[in-house]
Amino acid sequence: MSPKILIVDDDPVQCRLLEVLVHRFGYSVETAASGAAALERIADPLAPRVDLMILGLVMPGLDGMAVLSRMRGAPFAVPVIVETTHGSVEAAVAALRAGAIDFVLKPDGGERLQASIKNALRLAALEAEIGRLGRQALGGLSFADIAGQSPEMERAVRLGERAAKSTAPVLLDGEAGVGKEAFARAILAASDRRGRPFVTLACGALPADAIEAALFGQDKDASERKPGKFVEAHGGALFLDDIGNLPLQTQGKLLRALQQGEVEPVGGGRPVRADIRLIAATTDDLLERVRAGRFREDLYYRLNVHPIAIPPLRRRQGDIPALARRFCARFAAQEGKRLRGLSAGALSLLSTYDWPGNVRQLENAVFRAVVLAEGDELTVAEFPQIAAVVPGFDVRVPAAAPPRAALAPRAPELVTVEIADPNAMPLLDENGDMRKLDELEAAAIRFALVHYRGRMSAMARKLGIGRSTLYRKMKQYGLAVEAQAPGDNIPEAALAEAERREGAAA
Repeated sequence: MSPKILIVDDDPVQCRLLEVLVHRFGYSVETAASGAAALERIADPLAPRVDLMILGLVMPGLDGMAVLSRMRGAPFAVPVIVETTHGSVEAAVAALRAGAIDFVLKPDGGERLQASIKNALRLAALEAEIGRLGRQALGGLSFADIAGQSPEMERAVRLGERAAKSTAPVLLDGEAGVGKEAFARAILAASDRRGRPFVTLACGALPADAIEAALFGQDKDASERKPGKFVEAHGGALFLDDIGNLPLQTQGKLLRALQQGEVEPVGGGRPVRADIRLIAATTDDLLERVRAGRFREDLYYRLNVHPIAIPPLRRRQGDIPALARRFCARFAAQEGKRLRGLSAGALSLLSTYDWPGNVRQLENAVFRAVVLAEGDELTVAEFPQIAAVVPGFDVRVPAAAPPRAALAPRAPELVTVEIADPNAMPLLDENGDMRKLDELEAAAIRFALVHYRGRMSAMARKLGIGRSTLYRKMKQYGLAVEAQAPGDNIPEAALAEAERREGAAA
């Protein structure tokens, strides 16, 4: 889904011109004829989110400056580009001070407007990502930071908000890479334990003999005393990832710790009080593990008080563009690259792919693309591995160059990615020169011959030429024997008659 831009102008002609331009740039567009209508639209919680507003300053009733004033500090605020005339530069400067990101002059030049839109979207994505990372570092990552537009994700968020109000364990179920840890952080931030410790443990990353000490601590002697994750998370939340990989013996100790609110360190010692909110995550079907005897049934029911299924990315493809722009803004800032975002073609490609690795795979793909990018935005060419497996896209990588001397400079490899359209006719040859007209004409007739299965009347009518001319050209290009319909080959007599008529007409 491309970014949605709201155009606000009371002049229907100017509004229509902007709408056509913005559509041509690859964005989805909505229009509003007044400032009041614009504020009502962006404040509507049930409508799709608006990513950018192009705002006219001079309007009857609620003008552009009043709209900027009411949006300042509002939870529904969006980045704004104001449009003004050549004689109103002072008004544009005032609008920038009031919170607008940029301004364009009427009539809007296409290149200037496109650059302004890209810069505004990039800046908005970067500011949002910086704010999200800051809230995550402070333990305040909210559901608004991870919520998407898909119904499945909205349903999961509603369940998470409900679970945050209780103290019972939460079980997050979802494929690897869907963002279960971020969801768990949002649950803690929405609860009365906000700002308390958030401690994580990957149950499948440690050997069986070490996981108990990691969870409950170790107290063999003073030199080997370790508190354990339960004690570290006291007062906050303990996030156990891949809990299905927990050994059976450890499952029993975990169940006792949840029931009694205290843990016994490995190696002896007195029990230690631990007040924690447990959030567990799994990629497996725990109930199937219970049936197979690999997971305790009593622990399963203890954990399954608030089960929440996190949908995979392929079922929330409408969220992919926003995630991709967010990752692009973050990595471009980290790598010191001035990238304005992703092209419409790149967003279309990413939104079509299934993403078996979910959000984590998308994040890594965008990071690689940012590192390799040489232009001012990410295009399809920066995602060759993705384009290679998505129908409708073709990746062409040139053959490897012959070996060179070790000290000789190596030319950079070029990767060309283009949309493969079986109906497209190339106008350039392999050397980059224009093809001759007779080659193009022969290719068009050859395509029509296959497309209309050798039906000469239909071919002549659709090509806009007479049957006799079509007969002559087919013989000229050696296509007489390629008719596709059985029994519809062109007889030599018909070709000879066509030549005679052409000569008489001349």
